[in-house]
Order: sequence, then structure tokens, then C-alpha cells
Amino acid sequence: MPEQSALDQHRSSPATDFSIALLNEFVRLGVRDLVLCPGARSQALALAAAEMERTGSIRLHVRTDERSAAFLSIGLALETGLPALVVVTSGTAVANLHPAVLEAHHAGVPMILLTADRPAELRGIRSNQTTVQSGLFGVATRLCLDVPAPVGEPDEAGIAAALARQAMDAATGVATTAPGPAQLNLAFREPLSTALPAGLTAVTPVSRIAAVGSTDGPAMVLAPELRTVVVAGDGAGPAAEELAHAGGWPLLAEVSSGARFGPNLIVHYRELLAAVDLGGEVERVIVFGHPTLSREIPALIARDGVETIVVAPTGLEWYNPAHAARAFTRSIEADAACAAAARTPAGREWLGRWVMTSRALAEAAADEGRAPLDKRGITRTELAVLRAPLTRALLVDAVWRASWPHDRLVFGASRLIREADKRVPGKKIRVLANRGLAGIDGTIATALGVALASQAGPQPSSVGVTRVLLGDLTFLHDVGSLLLAPGEVEPRLQVIVGVDGGGSIFDGLEVAATAPPEAMERVLYTPRSVDLNALAAAYGWNYELAATRSDLERALTGAPTRPSILEVPLVR
Repeated sequence: MPEQSALDQHRSSPATDFSIALLNEFVRLGVRDLVLCPGARSQALALAAAEMERTGSIRLHVRTDERSAAFLSIGLALETGLPALVVVTSGTAVANLHPAVLEAHHAGVPMILLTADRPAELRGIRSNQTTVQSGLFGVATRLCLDVPAPVGEPDEAGIAAALARQAMDAATGVATTAPGPAQLNLAFREPLSTALPAGLTAVTPVSRIAAVGSTDGPAMVLAPELRTVVVAGDGAGPAAEELAHAGGWPLLAEVSSGARFGPNLIVHYRELLAAVDLGGEVERVIVFGHPTLSREIPALIARDGVETIVVAPTGLEWYNPAHAARAFTRSIEADAACAAAARTPAGREWLGRWVMTSRALAEAAADEGRAPLDKRGITRTELAVLRAPLTRALLVDAVWRASWPHDRLVFGASRLIREADKRVPGKKIRVLANRGLAGIDGTIATALGVALASQAGPQPSSVGVTRVLLGDLTFLHDVGSLLLAPGEVEPRLQVIVGVDGGGSIFDGLEVAATAPPEAMERVLYTPRSVDLNALAAAYGWNYELAATRSDLERALTGAPTRPSILEVPLVR
């Protein structure tokens, strides 16, 4: 028996050879990040990944929880524009990827899942950790292939490379109408791994541009229409601002749109849409991205007499509240006639009324809780302001002021992103959020991915800090993502937790006027009592408490050098 065991150790493993060929091809195609959750069935992929990290071919991120791992890959992809590989073992490990797969599907984020599985002869017989993994994610994947276990045939390296190319094309949108998740369900037989071949060297990426979707065909050319507004939802990008500027139209840009800047920006669009003499006069709406933060935008689109044009360079579904949109296009432009109309007195008057009214509302909002410091000293009134309890408005204002173009700001699905959307001024900074399904899942993990990818740029020393602003329930829902294994790169990440007792988003919904208070407290608010300082210590994160405005301003000064949690108690 000892001689047989020694023989087993030295015989080749098709699983190992196949895994090396597969990962090498992904790296050649431009993949830089691999997120791994340890497991037995996926060990060949894991050991190959560890060797590729040693040679500098990939950046390896090891996590214990599959849900966190998948959302981490979303953050990496949001920052880099390329899919990360997510490697997991079989069984429930695959099922735990589902929330992030759905988010990536609806948000159009590239993702490649390498899910290890039992071979055919071990399926359907109640073998341990075995379920139907192929097709588990339904319509949420751009590609799902159930790959038979390799057996050591000479052509399997070529098969592995072809699979990598197919998955890459599907995930990045080359072969589909939108980026999103692709799954290779990889069966492996024992021996599940052997020693890696000697002499493995770094893999050099080939020159390859990952096209995203298709914008072939002529752009829609807009006819002049003075009473037009441009709406920029999540992920709209600068194209929305460019069109608004070219046409001389008001820009209603959500905080995570990537278009919240420029002279046409209307910060207080909610109030203005409700006004008869502005919102009531809108005749045409041009929508970019995915608006999710207000009820006023869908209501405007659904109104009789309003023409809506939806612009989306990629996507499987079109944004179309109440099925009221009249036209859909992959690209759009304002021609010379639109630009000329914008310069007429009527065109300048339309934009000017929106801009001036929004500025007046902004000045009134800016007075909330703010008193300018007297250079000659701090008066009692000013000192009281610095010591006063913090509100959501003060928190989002302070975080917005502290963020610069080299920083990253991630919002959770809490009331804080809506508060920011209502009030923060235009600023050309990178703001991200999981708004595909707008769930609270994986916010910390996503921010970790953004931070790690941004600080791994060409000049890491010049990269700023990543801040994630979220409520206490959103924070606790993803607390497992705080766990960083020894040897992992520490991100420059500041997690800012607004603590208001939980569930306060329901305060603004109709249910608050009808449900019994005790029922609201029990099943909707979901109050919690967790010591965040102790929690931070348990996970090895830095911790700071900001109970007043002066505490908050001090905590936001400078960039943290390691992961930190900033707790901010808020007035309910």
C-alpha cells in the first residue's frame, strides 16, 4: 500500500492540467483578478491560482464566504471594467453566489464563475455536496456550460482555452447584447490535483480589447424641443451630461449616475418636478442609465403628453416605467439645430429657470446645521453646532466634501444614498452602488473590490481612499465580508456606518401611516444592538466613533492606511 500511495502522488491529474490551461488562457485574454473560496473539488484551480499569483500573472483574493467572494468580484469589475474569476467548490457553495449573480445580471457587470462539480457518474445518486449546478442561475447568466471531467486527452488544453474565450466573450458582452455573468461548471474526477509541473512562468496578456455590447448603427438624432430634460440614472456615465450640455437642457442626475456635474445639473430635481411651472411643463424626457432613487422620475415618464426616449448602449432589458417610453436607442446625439435652439431666448429661459430655482433651494438646504466659523474665534452658537447630534444631511454633506477625484465613494442601499441624491452638489468624482436590484447584499464586499482594484493601479501610491457609506442594517447584513485572511492585501477602505436604529427607510413609506407601531418595530424596523467597536476588534479593523460634527470632520481628514470602521450615531 505505501508503494501504491507513492505512485498516486506522482501520476498526472487531468484536473490539474486542465485548470492550468484554463487559467492561463483567461490571463492571456486580460483577466487580472481571481477570487477564490477554498474547497476540495476545486483544489486544482486553487493550487494553479496560487502558483500564478507567485509568478505575478494574477491578483489572487481568498475569501471564506462565497456570497462575499462574488460581490467582491463585482467591485473589482466595476473598477477595472473586466470580469474577475470566481472559483468555488460544489454544492451550496455555488448557491451562495446567486445574490451577486442577480445583481451582476441586472446591472450589466461582467463576471465569470468557475464552479467545481462532481463528474457524471456521481450525480443523481445523492453523493455528498452534489446538486444540479448547471443552469442553477437560470436566465441570469449570459453563458452556462456544463463541462465534462477531463480525462487526460491530448486536446484538452485546447478545449480549456476555447472555453475561456467563450466565457470571456459572453461575460464582456462581445457575444451578447450586455455584459454579465458567465458560468463554466467544471466536473473533476479524482485525483483532484497533483504537484504542479516544474518551470511554470508568468503569463503575458495578449493585446485584446474587451468590447462591451454593441452600438452599431447610426445614432438617433434629436429634433429641437425646448422643454426637454435629460435624466441620468445609475451608471449613465458622462454621455448624459454631454447631451444635456449640447442641447441646453436641464440635467437630472442621480448621485451614482457618473453624470452629476456640469453647469446644467439640477440637484433639487424632485422639488422642481413637482412644481407646475417647471415639472408640469416638461414635454420630452431622455433617460440614460437606471433611475432608482426617486418616485418623481417614473411619475414624469408615465404622465400623459410626455415623450420618453430611453438610451442604453447595452442591456437585455430597457428601462420603461408604466410601459410609457416611446423610443429606445443604443446611442443618441443632439444636432446643430438643437444647439441653435438652446441659444435662443426661449432656450436660455427654459434652462435658466431650472438652474436658478435649484440653486435657491440648494442655498436654503445648505443652511441646515451649518454656521461658518469665525476666524477670530468660535462663538457659543458655533460651538453648539459642532457639538450638536448628527443628521443624515450633515453626514452625507461631510462625506461628499471629503471625497476627491482620486477617491472612490460607494453607497449602500440605505436612506443615506437618497439623502445624498437630494442635496449634494455637482462634483466629478467616482460614485458606485449596487443598483441593479438595489438590494442591501454584499455592500462591504463590493467596496472592498473597488478599493483593492483602485489601489492596484499603475500608481498605487497616488490612489486615494475608498469610502463606503451605509446604514447599520446594510452593514450588518454583510458583516462577514470584514473577514480578511492572513496574507491578503489590506485595502484603504473606510466603512462609514450611519446608525439610526435600523429600518428607518420605512418611515417615509405609506406603511408607516397604517401599521401598528409595535408591528413596525418588530417586523420592519428590525432594531439591533451590536457593539460595533467590539465587532471591529474581532475582525481586526480599526474603529472610530464620530458623535458630533467636529468628530466627523476630524475622522474624514486624511486617508486611512488600513481597513477602518467609522460609527456615526444619527438622529432618528
